[in-house]
Amino acid sequence: MSTTVKITVTGMTCGHCASSVSEEIRSIEGVTDVAVNVGTGQVVIHADRDLDAAAIDAAVREAGYSLTG
Repeated sequence: MSTTVKITVTGMTCGHCASSVSEEIRSIEGVTDVAVNVGTGQVVIHADRDLDAAAIDAAVREAGYSLTG
């Protein structure tokens, strides 16, 4: 089963920000790819299983940012 999750992250301003968020999200078990758009704050996560919303939130917070909405 393949899953795609779209989230919006606030506070990212540069490539390093995107890298930090991507790295933390990639550490979640099941994540296969992460695409980050710094300009819009949109993050698209591809995974081979359903992902826990709390795990995504924790990863984003670990990177120093927060989810919108």
